[in-house]
Amino acid sequence: MAAVIWTAIVFTLCLVQSESLPVVNIENLDKFIHAFFHFVFTSLWFLFLISHTTDKKIFMPLMIAFMLSVFFGIAIEVLQGLYTTTRKEDALDVAANISGATLAVLSIVMYYKIRRLDKK
Repeated sequence: MAAVIWTAIVFTLCLVQSESLPVVNIENLDKFIHAFFHFVFTSLWFLFLISHTTDKKIFMPLMIAFMLSVFFGIAIEVLQGLYTTTRKEDALDVAANISGATLAVLSIVMYYKIRRLDKK
C-alpha cells in the first residue's frame, strides 16, 4: 500500500504546475529530488513485491521494482512535455531517476548480503 501511495504522490508532484510549488534556488536540487523519489519508489515497490513472493529470492522483485521505476520516470517526463505548460521533459531528470533507482538496488543487495553474512 505504501508503494501505491508513494507512486500517487510522485505522480502528482511531478505533474502539478510548477508555479504551484515553492521556489528554491539551489543548483540541480531537482536532480537530487528526482533521485530521492526513485530511490524510495524502487525500495517501496521491492518491499511490496518481495512480501508477495513465496520463494523470497530477491532478484525478480528487485528487477521488477527497478524497471517499474525506470518506466514510470520516463512516462512522467513524457507527460510533463505533453500535458504541462510550466514543465518540460528533461533527459537529465531521467538520468537522476535511474541513479536513484540504481542506488536503491545497490542498497538492497548490500543489505541482503550483510544480513546473510550475519546469519553465518
